[in-house]
Amino acid sequence: MNLSALPFSRQHVSIVMLIMILAILAFSFEYALGNNFADAFVYQRKLITSGELWRLFSGHFLHTNVFHLLLNLAALVMLWFLHGSFYHQANMFALFVSCALTTSLGLYYFNPELHQYVGLSGVLHGIFVFGAMMDIRAKEKTGYLLFLGVWLKIAHEQIYGASTDVSDLIDANVAVDAHLWGAVGGLLFTVGYIFYLAKSKKSQ
Repeated sequence: MNLSALPFSRQHVSIVMLIMILAILAFSFEYALGNNFADAFVYQRKLITSGELWRLFSGHFLHTNVFHLLLNLAALVMLWFLHGSFYHQANMFALFVSCALTTSLGLYYFNPELHQYVGLSGVLHGIFVFGAMMDIRAKEKTGYLLFLGVWLKIAHEQIYGASTDVSDLIDANVAVDAHLWGAVGGLLFTVGYIFYLAKSKKSQ
């Protein structure tokens, strides 16, 4: 493996590192301070309705236990490994915010039965979709397989539910609808982003 070929430059890795640091800090504060910290930032439908809108974003950095955190951070690193060359500070920041808000708003409006949610998994599905579509744009054949694969995974979860092994590991039910809304957010963002790139290229 040629490590020098990996996208280690600041523009490719900075937002990924920021997400990881914030998630680790959030877990550390939750471990040290207990529920008092988590209760102030977790996605809670009732409190969002009351006007605590920051929870639409902050809840994604919280996790149920260390296994949940490590699974999500490992997935984030894997996605960077696959598609980090497409990441830049501006597009990754916008992608993360778009997927986070789309996930939370999707749950809020279409899944009222879900009262609480934590974790990065919804956002990660959106980042996966972004990478697969950018692969397709770069004429990488694997992009089609990745794009099809993530939607087949989501369809399987919608029909059959999530793996019970994962639920046991993270000590919580897997919010499969968060994966759906995160992927939708990634799809919408990437369509707009590709259109922006094409328009910018024409204007040069």
